[in-house]
Parts: sequence; structure tokens; C-alpha cells
Amino acid sequence: MTAELVRGQNHTLPQTRLEIRISAGAPVVAGATLGDEQGRVAGVEWIAHPGSPQLHGLEVSRQAASEHRLAVDLDALPDGVHRVTVLLALPLGAGGPTRFGAVASPFVAVTGLDGAEIATFTLTGLDSESAVAALELYRRQGAWKVRAVGQGYAGGLAAMLADQGVDRAAELAGTIQEAVARGLARSVAPPPPRTPEGDRVRHAPTPAPAPGNGQPPVPPPPPAASPQPEPLAEPAAPGAPVNYAHPRRQPTAPPPPPPAAPPAQPGQPAQPVAGDATGWSMDERLYNQVWGMFEDLARAVAAYRSAVDFAESRMDQELERTLSDPRSRIGGAGDRAREEARAKRDELTARARESLDRDLAQLDAESAVVEPALPAPYAGWDNPVWHGYQVPMEIPMALRIGDLHLPERADLRIPLLVRLPLERGMWIDSGRTASEAAALTGTDQLRRLAMEAAVLHAARLLAVYPPNEFTVHVIDPAGSAAGALAPLVRSGVLPSPPAAGAQGVSSVLAHLTRRVDLVQMAIRAGAADSLPPDLDPAEQLLIVNDFPHGFDDRAVTQLRYLADEGPSVGVHLMMVADREEASEYGPVLDPLWRSLLRVTPVADDHLADPWVGHAWTYEPPRTPPGSTVLDQVLERVAHARRTGGR
Repeated sequence: MTAELVRGQNHTLPQTRLEIRISAGAPVVAGATLGDEQGRVAGVEWIAHPGSPQLHGLEVSRQAASEHRLAVDLDALPDGVHRVTVLLALPLGAGGPTRFGAVASPFVAVTGLDGAEIATFTLTGLDSESAVAALELYRRQGAWKVRAVGQGYAGGLAAMLADQGVDRAAELAGTIQEAVARGLARSVAPPPPRTPEGDRVRHAPTPAPAPGNGQPPVPPPPPAASPQPEPLAEPAAPGAPVNYAHPRRQPTAPPPPPPAAPPAQPGQPAQPVAGDATGWSMDERLYNQVWGMFEDLARAVAAYRSAVDFAESRMDQELERTLSDPRSRIGGAGDRAREEARAKRDELTARARESLDRDLAQLDAESAVVEPALPAPYAGWDNPVWHGYQVPMEIPMALRIGDLHLPERADLRIPLLVRLPLERGMWIDSGRTASEAAALTGTDQLRRLAMEAAVLHAARLLAVYPPNEFTVHVIDPAGSAAGALAPLVRSGVLPSPPAAGAQGVSSVLAHLTRRVDLVQMAIRAGAADSLPPDLDPAEQLLIVNDFPHGFDDRAVTQLRYLADEGPSVGVHLMMVADREEASEYGPVLDPLWRSLLRVTPVADDHLADPWVGHAWTYEPPRTPPGSTVLDQVLERVAHARRTGGR
């Protein structure tokens, strides 16, 4: 029976391997401190946080999120630890709430590895606090208990750490927030909030064997859920963001049930089918299904990695105990103990891999039926759907900007879908990164590939919007991207030639800055229908090549303004730049880089998922060698723009 705790109440823990699950109404930072009998923290090495997420017996999330799972093995904690305090804090500078009173009350559950709840605690009564000690696990007379704490701190993370006796708490709090900011900058935005009605109906990944008798703690990944359908568009209220929903998009009838999967053979998993997630249309079902595959793969690999870590840790502990006994160093006893420990490690790892392989096989089968069924906005450029492309009459719900994969199965690619309208600009990093692919690519080739990737992204955006509802501008100060921009130029989809030189840079930035200012003023005044007749109502994309060349201080300020204020009024930024070349600006440009989703022109493992925080390898979009699909699509877009879609 689950114990529902109130502040100050405690409950005995029946086991020592636990999960602490956290749900909050907004992204929060989750961490934990290890304390002695008086609750004092010996030093920074006893604090688990996003910048240092793993300690012996404890692992926390690597980034801020609205849901967390913390893994705890009380038996594996250092001998001097008598208390584990779970901390929550709101991330700074992320544009979110700054006090817990502005969000839904966080909920914390202590569970077993099977997901069964042992104790829960809802942190009510918080107001101005931006950090809170949620609960603590403590040892009393050899037994572990959990106590609901709920102690908030208006002084934030620094005040909370100082209260636990941490030296230089403010400096450590700054380090943690910096790690969180880096994590948010590289994290893929999760889909909209999910509801119980949105559960996928396809076969979930195979759970690993239940722990016991030395079995590693491999919690089964929960089934992914689907986002709730968005409400129909309402007239914009004063101060509200512009609604870019297409006027011809009409409400539809409630969704029919998802397609039934073919009957499975006895003892075999159900056969996957395309579109078996919930949704109000086939496109929404496929979107939800792709995100479900993304989450399933993240959690399946997390379970496998956790099992491998457990096997390694158990082997190390057994070897340490064996070697600490002088008797085992004489004769063959030590060698036998080492062999037995390694054999157990190999057995546990093999079981975990077998479970992972079952999950991967199921996901691979699902991918094989989903990929061919994807509509053009979600499909790769090699998908035959592009050969029958027709300019759409309404905006799709999402757009594919590349693929993601993990090293456990590099050939299993998950489409990276981002919601439309874009909520965040993009930065295509043309610099030399730490990836193997970048190391093998010359500097000039990286820049060329980066600009070609920008053209492919822009072409896809033009192709998925209705005629004349998306406009692309290009700044190319030195004219170095003429070759990569050729498909956009010769098709006629650009309203004007790429801007070159300082004067061209200034003109384009002034034009888009004016648009942002006018739309914002009209919205604030409640007069969105009184915009000047020369203002283009379409969404705008600005591609900037070779930044910061050709940019003076004023132009840099305007660019930052567009990155911050533009997305809410339909002006989006796509930077093609090497951050090192802009290093002369120092930290002034840090907010600009963090506001953009960083992608690369070659494979690079820099993106993180919003559930576990794995480092995923991003694969940029590519057209098949020798294919003319890009020119064909752009020609149809240009024709539709000239004829109004007729």
C-alpha cells in the first residue's frame, strides 16, 4: 500500500534499490546531496547534479525537465552517508517561471524497480521559493526511511546548498545552472503535454527480467503517450501572440480508432502498423508514433546501460571484498574469485543485451512500416512521396529536420520532428566539432555542407507551407554561398537576391526588425488588422551565412533582437556560422547561441532527448546522389506562388 506523506511524516523503506520519480508543472532541475548523520555535506563530491550526475549508488538527470527519474542504490552509497536529500530548483535564464508558486505543485514518488509506489509526497504551499528540498532518505538504527521535507528557499539553489553546509555554495549553484543551460540548449523540445487518453496502443518494448537473485535493476520503460489535440484557434486577444493557423483548417470529427494490428502468433509480439497511435488525423497519429518510438528507444537503452553499469559495479565490489581478505591472495582463491566475478558480470550484461535486442527488433520492425507511410513533411528526401508532391493548402503539425540514432544500434534511425510554427531558430554549426565526421572533413567543405543543409531546411519549410505563406530571406555578405543557394535562386522562390555587403545586411535586418516591431505594437494595441499594406503577412525565415563577417555592432544587436522576439510574431532565424569566428564578442552572444537549436552539417552526437538525456547522434538531411527531387519540389513551390496555388 502506498504511503501518502505530508510534510514531516516518514515511512520505512522495504528495499534499498529505488527510483525517485518527480513530476512538475514546468522544467525543474533535480539533484541530490549525500550527508552524514547530522545532514552535513562533506564537499562537492557528495552532490549529484546535472553537471556531475553520477555518484556511487546515485544517479540524477542530466538536464532540466518536467519529469525525472533518479536511481538510488542505498547499499552502494559510501559508508559515511546517512542521508540522501532530493533537491529541486527552477532553472535560471530559461524564460520559464522563477518561483514555485507560479507552477503546479511538484509531485515526488519513491518507487521500487518495478514501478510500484512506496511513498508519495505532493509539495504544496510553495510561493516565492525557487528551490526546495523535497524529501530525504535517511538511515536510523540500520534501517532506511523516507521523510517528506518540502523546505523551500527564496534564495534559490545557493541558499539551499549553503543550508546544508556546502562551502562556496553560490559558486557551485552557478556551475549547476550553467550545466543546465547547456543541457537546455542542446535538448530536443518534447512534444506537447500528454494525457492518459493519449497512450499508444502498439506493442511496447519488452521489459527486462525482474531484478532478484543478483539480477541488475532494469526497470521496464513505460509506454509512450501521445499529446493532447490542440484546441481550435480563437481570435487573438490583446497581448496574445499572432495565431498562424491556416484559415482553411477546419475542425474535424473525433478520430476513428487506430488501425488494428495483424494478429500475432502465440508467444510473439504484435505486428506493428503505421499510425497506431492516437490522433485526430493520420498525420497526427504518425507524429505521435514517431515520438513514441523516440521515447521507447531512449528508455530501452537507458535500462540497458543501467544494467551494464550495475554489473560492472557489482563486479568491482566483489573483487574489492575478495582482495581485502589476505587469505584470498594465497593460492588460487583470488584467481577463482576474479573469474567468478567476471562471469557474473558477463552473464548479467548478456541478459541485459538480450532484453535490449528484443526491444530493438520490435522498434526496427515498427520503423520499417512507419517510414514508408510518412507524409512529405515527415519524410526523408529519398522517400517516394516527394515524387508525387503537391503544394499543401494547410500547415502540417511538424517538420523533419534530420535523423537521430544511438550507438547501440546505429542503423535504427528516428526522424527528428519539430513542431510548426517554429518556436526556436536553428544554428547550423559550420565549425570543426569534436565528432569523427567533422575531423575528417576540411574547413571549406564543412562550410559548404552547412549552407547546403540550410538550403534543404529552407526548401522543406517552403514546400510544407501553403502558397505565399512562408518567405525566405538570405544574407550572404561575401557571396561565398552562391553555389549552395543556386536551387533557391534559379527556382525563383526567393523574393529578392541574397543580400551582400554591409549595406545589404543592414537593409534586410532593418526590414525584418521593422516587421517585428509593427506586429508587436499591433498586438499590444489589439489592432492586428490595421498593419501597413506593404507588410508581408507570411512567416519569415532569415538565413545568415558566414556570421559575423559583414556585421557591425548594430547589426549584431538587431540579430539578437530577431532571435529573441521574432519567433512569437513569425520571424525565424537560421544561422550558418562557426562560433569560434565570433569569439571576439565574448559572452555577449552566448544568449544568441543558446536560443537556437544547434544542428550540424555532418554526423555529431550533441543533441539530448528530453526524457533520459542520452547524447544522440544527429544525421543532417541529404538528397540522394544525382537526384533532382529538390529542384522539382522548388519548381512546384515557385509555380504555386506565382499562380496563388491554382
